[in-house]
Amino acid sequence: MDTVKEHEEKEEMEQNKVSQMRSLVESQDPISKDVDDLTLRRFLRARDLDVEKGSALFLKHMKWRRSFVPNGFISESEVTHDIAHKKVFLQGYDKTGHPILVFYGAKHFPNKLKGGIEEFKRFVVYFLDKLSAKIPTGQEKFFIIADLKGWGYYSNCDIRGYLAALSILQDNYPERLAKAYLIHVPSVFMAAWKLIYPFIDNNTKKKFVFVDNKNLKSTLLQEIDEVQLPEVYGGKQPLLPIEES
Repeated sequence: MDTVKEHEEKEEMEQNKVSQMRSLVESQDPISKDVDDLTLRRFLRARDLDVEKGSALFLKHMKWRRSFVPNGFISESEVTHDIAHKKVFLQGYDKTGHPILVFYGAKHFPNKLKGGIEEFKRFVVYFLDKLSAKIPTGQEKFFIIADLKGWGYYSNCDIRGYLAALSILQDNYPERLAKAYLIHVPSVFMAAWKLIYPFIDNNTKKKFVFVDNKNLKSTLLQEIDEVQLPEVYGGKQPLLPIEES
């Protein structure tokens, strides 16, 4: 346990690195001046406080954001295929104040049409932006429940899409994920998980938690008050489709 002095020294050291990072990124991308210190700090922490690596990640993100989200947001009209499947819901907060997103894996089907993977990537940005916008002042993270009940390897397995979503999360929303609970996990999913796991960075791996079915409600209630827990898991919050949030 850090003493108060040690904590203050760590805070000062980290803030000094944020200042170094700001000077570096602003010299290469003047638009970075509009970004607050908390955002820079998240990219810095994602690279274990390495200023050069954190700066490189941030500058790559800025370039990606201008190219992939030129209007500043993704509209529903750009992600109609994925919205139609009603697979992502957003409502409620955990006990720490992190907004909660529920994803139903069995309702995700790989879009095999031309450009389908690009629409799914836009959808990932669409719901991560909406989720991030729900984060209250004083918080930086969100909580995800991935419900895999009914997930089938041949119908729902989309390794390409999963890896694209993971890349977007890690590279462009670093240090946003508080926890990701994987629930109702069928044994067949583990074959897909073995393919995905090596691509998860070390800072993110520890945030994925497999929850045992028999302890599901009690485990969720450790993190989420009953009034904030979705009704489908024994709580009192009705599920709200992401496009209605």
